[in-house]
Amino acid sequence: MSDRWTILIMREAFYGVMRYDDFRADIGIPRSVLTDRLKRLVDAKMLERVPYREGTSRTRYGYALTDVGMSFGLTLLALMAWGDAHFAENGSAITIVDRSTGKKLKVAIVPEETPEVSITGVRIVTN
Repeated sequence: MSDRWTILIMREAFYGVMRYDDFRADIGIPRSVLTDRLKRLVDAKMLERVPYREGTSRTRYGYALTDVGMSFGLTLLALMAWGDAHFAENGSAITIVDRSTGKKLKVAIVPEETPEVSITGVRIVTN
């Protein structure tokens, strides 16, 4: 399940995307591939199907991060930091900040006793 589509779907979910059509539009993934990957991510308990309604339309289902999926966010942030350091000629497209303080954060290996910011305490800001 570790193909590029899976990583891109998880990235979009981490950004807050939940709707099937939004995943398709954002990453340009073929329908059959998206359906397959979403099923696998639900089976792996990284995403869960959640009902939603828009206005008076019928109930549809979106995909929300589970605790397992949310914890994958650290991996995504590490990959983004690596990509920014080696391939982003104009700097990063995003900044990660602490939700409670607004201070800019970075992904790093730190001593064990260093307080951490929970992944749920992180906010993504587009530059």
